[in-house]
Amino acid sequence: MAAKDLITFDNEVFSAYAFWSAVLVIKVLLMSLLTAAQRFKTKTFANPEDLLDKRLKVKFDNSDVERVRRAHRNDLENILPFFAIGFLYVLIDPAPGLAINLFRAVGIARIIHTIVYAVVVMPQPSRALAFFVALGATVYMAVQVLLAAL
Repeated sequence: MAAKDLITFDNEVFSAYAFWSAVLVIKVLLMSLLTAAQRFKTKTFANPEDLLDKRLKVKFDNSDVERVRRAHRNDLENILPFFAIGFLYVLIDPAPGLAINLFRAVGIARIIHTIVYAVVVMPQPSRALAFFVALGATVYMAVQVLLAAL
């Protein structure tokens, strides 16, 4: 099948990729708001002009704010590669059931990762499980793309 035939919403694999990519874009964007919410909640601001009260001091070491920032950074390190490899995976015309479930696994696992890391902190291995589900699905797609490109 030609690439132009694969990159259409009539292709259920591309449609699922587009859906889960949009969900993850929204999720990454919301992380900035979650960081801001934690900053206001804890009155932890990194810039003097952001201080609500001039008696407050600039702070960089609030553990709750830093936890959200680390979760956000982890998203950027893992979701951006998914966008690239997921799109290339669509182009190898994979089996729809498998592809759709891989996209779902990445999306749901990344959401769960943030929840258990930065919203309702839960002990390990909850975060590790969510991380490795998404990583495993992304690596699987990357290997399939590599094999198809040989």
